[in-house]
Amino acid sequence: MNYGGIELLMKLLVDELVERGHAVTLFATADCETRGELVSVADACITDLMTRGEAYAYEHYANAAVAEALRRASEFDVLHYHLTPGWIPLASLASKPSLFTLHTCAVKDDEWAFAKYPEVEVAAISRFQIAETATRLHRDFPVVYNGCDFGAYTPEFAAGKHLAFLGRMSHAKNPAGAIAIAKSLGMPLVLAGRPQNGEEERYFAEEVKPHIDGEQIRWIGPVNHAQKEALLRSASALLFPIQWDEPFGLVMIESMACGTPVIGVKRGSVGEVVTDGVTGYTAATPEGLAGLVEQTLKLDRRRVRESAEAQFSYQQMVAAYVALYRKLVSGRS
Repeated sequence: MNYGGIELLMKLLVDELVERGHAVTLFATADCETRGELVSVADACITDLMTRGEAYAYEHYANAAVAEALRRASEFDVLHYHLTPGWIPLASLASKPSLFTLHTCAVKDDEWAFAKYPEVEVAAISRFQIAETATRLHRDFPVVYNGCDFGAYTPEFAAGKHLAFLGRMSHAKNPAGAIAIAKSLGMPLVLAGRPQNGEEERYFAEEVKPHIDGEQIRWIGPVNHAQKEALLRSASALLFPIQWDEPFGLVMIESMACGTPVIGVKRGSVGEVVTDGVTGYTAATPEGLAGLVEQTLKLDRRRVRESAEAQFSYQQMVAAYVALYRKLVSGRS
């Protein structure tokens, strides 16, 4: 299966909590594989159902998951949501502490919910993501970095064979920028990912597809874990030429887990994830990335992995969430 980033993080979180002796109930779809107790609210992944025309509105199923969790709230110590902040008003009804992990950039509506329901704790996934919101609301928000299962990636410490891009085929992620970098340097580039809506389909058709020649510029479409690992392990560097403020960017950590350094635009969380001169290099604009490739390829790939693992292991993520759970519970006692 081609898991999304949030789904993968949820699996790591739930399974490790169970490993540590915690009882966990997951409200999700019936096809989930989890070590926790699964309460299914639909038979299959909602996006798959929508693709097949068997479902049309995601909110119905998310509401069902929240309703079931609230109905059983007395059974739990903490309710942890990985939904958008639109469900914060409902979470405020729970008889037990609630925690929302914010996976997106906060908009005005989100900040309204944060301010109106301060009893619902909100955790960010990077300092950048929440900094302006915290200033406007005069509120401190905990930050828990996303974690990676480094044991699921076999690193390659020898020099790579190509540049890599992995992400949505969208203007924000900027695969066209990755192509421009590769062409300017005469280096091969392998692109992975797909457009996810009509706008991205048009972008891909106009800005990306014309440059795919199957030789210097290759596109392999969406990838599963094994394909992703193979792509990143064999790459000399991951290009991350974003044109938006990335809240986190899990693919950067996955690349580092393979020993592959990252060359990225210093927007959003990138400056927190990439350590210049250790795990990669950053520039202010996509156009500035090409000049960083030569020095990036000289980095010690073993150190790339070791440094990233010291900061972004999923065990650290879980430990941080457990500390938050305990704080929330003690605050209600």
